[in-house]
Amino acid sequence: MKKIDLRGKRVVFKEKRVVTTEDFVVKGPEPDQVLVRTESSLISPGTETAFLMALPNTPKKFPMYPGYSNAGIIVATGSDASTFKPGERVVSRSNHATHVTVKEDRTLRIPDTMSFDDASFFALSSIAMQGIRKAHIELGESVVVLGQGLVGNLALQLAKLGGGMPVIGIDMFDNRLETSQKCGADLTFNPSQVSLEEAVRNATDGKGADVVVESTGNPQAVSTAIDLAGKYGRVILLGSTRGTTEVNFYSGVHRKGISVIGAHESLRPLHESAHGQWTQKDDSALALRLISKGLLKVRELVSEKISFRKADEAYKKLVESKHQVIGVILDWNK
Repeated sequence: MKKIDLRGKRVVFKEKRVVTTEDFVVKGPEPDQVLVRTESSLISPGTETAFLMALPNTPKKFPMYPGYSNAGIIVATGSDASTFKPGERVVSRSNHATHVTVKEDRTLRIPDTMSFDDASFFALSSIAMQGIRKAHIELGESVVVLGQGLVGNLALQLAKLGGGMPVIGIDMFDNRLETSQKCGADLTFNPSQVSLEEAVRNATDGKGADVVVESTGNPQAVSTAIDLAGKYGRVILLGSTRGTTEVNFYSGVHRKGISVIGAHESLRPLHESAHGQWTQKDDSALALRLISKGLLKVRELVSEKISFRKADEAYKKLVESKHQVIGVILDWNK
C-alpha cells in the first residue's frame, strides 16, 4: 500500500435520522486499487433515505457510510494497476467521501465530453436498466412505471428506448410528472386526480398494461401494479419494498396469468452478461454511453447540487420534501 499523508471527509449516518460529516485518514491504494478524489456523487434517494430512517428491510445498523454513485479523478494507483493512470476521470460504486479507494477493475472511465455530474448517474441508470431487461419488452408493448423519482424516471426512459409504446409515468406529484414528460413519457397520470385503472385501460385499448414497473418501494403500490397489468402481463418489482404487501393472488395473478418478477440489483451474473441478464459493470458502461449520446436524459433530473458540507440539509429535503426534489448531487469542491 502506498503511504498517503492525507485526511478526508465523508458522509456518515451516525444514528437513525442523524446525518453529518466526519474526518477520516485516507489510505493509499492496495496493489490492485486506485485512489480517487471525488468531484460529484449522486444521492440514491430511495435506498439511502430508507437506510437513514431505518425502514423495514434495511440493516438498521449505525454508523453507516452511504453512497454508491461516485465520480472523480484518479490521484494514485496501486503497484499492479495498469488500466488507469493518475489524472483520469472515473466512476465507481463508492461512498460519499472526498477520497475513495476502489479496485481498478470496478472503475469505469468517464467519456471525454461528459461532466462529473452527468457521470454520477451511472449507477442508478444501471439499476433501472437491469429491471427493464428482466421485463423483456417487445416493440409496441405498453409499459406503466409506478413512481417517477430518479429510478422510476430512468426506467421509463429505458423502457421507451427498448420499444415500449406507450410508456406511461405514474406519480402523486405533478412536478415529477412534468419532468417525465420532458424525458419522453407518452402519458402521465396522477392517481389523486384520475381513476388509475380506468386511465390505464383507456390508454391500452382496454387491455391493461403489458408491463408494469413498480419503482416506489411502497408496499401498497405492489398490489396496484398487479391490478394495472393486463392478461399475461409482467410486473417488475424494481423498488425495494419497505414493508408487507397484501395481494389477492387469485384475481390479481392467477386469473390473468401474469408474472411477478423480482428485480433487485443484486440479482445479476457476476462475470459474464447474457440475454436479459447483464453484469453490473456492462450495464454501467452502457449507461455512460447512453448518457453521453443524450439518449438517456439526466440533467433534467437534478433538483439541486449542494456542498457535501451541507449533506444533512440534502437528506432532510429528501425525507421531508421529496415531492419538491428528484435528484441531489453532492459537490465535493465546496
